[in-house]
Amino acid sequence: MSVETVAKRLVALCREGKYEEAQKELYAKNAESIEPEGAPPGSMGNVKGLDAIFEKGKQFQASIEQVHGGSISDPIVAGNWFSCSMTLDVTMKQYGRVNMTEICVYHVNKDGKVDKEQFFYDVG
Repeated sequence: MSVETVAKRLVALCREGKYEEAQKELYAKNAESIEPEGAPPGSMGNVKGLDAIFEKGKQFQASIEQVHGGSISDPIVAGNWFSCSMTLDVTMKQYGRVNMTEICVYHVNKDGKVDKEQFFYDVG
């Protein structure tokens, strides 16, 4: 699968809220997920391996009381990388209602699988 195809498929699935399906379909088994330094307390931070990424997603979902809305931009592709911006308006069990905005950057390996995701957002 080309990088552009992977990018468009990931965005389409995320827009439908099918994050775990996107990971199962598009991620390498040894993929890594990287958060900014100083990630919020209780977050799993950086993890490696698809099972750890699934667990990280489950813990994030468990911390959400209610989803009010969100969006994801079309992807921008450069070589084996693509990025998109993502927003999420949620009520967190621990923090109340928050609007999250981040830049998501992904690397696609030679097998056409995402092997790295990295998130950039303001912490604190």
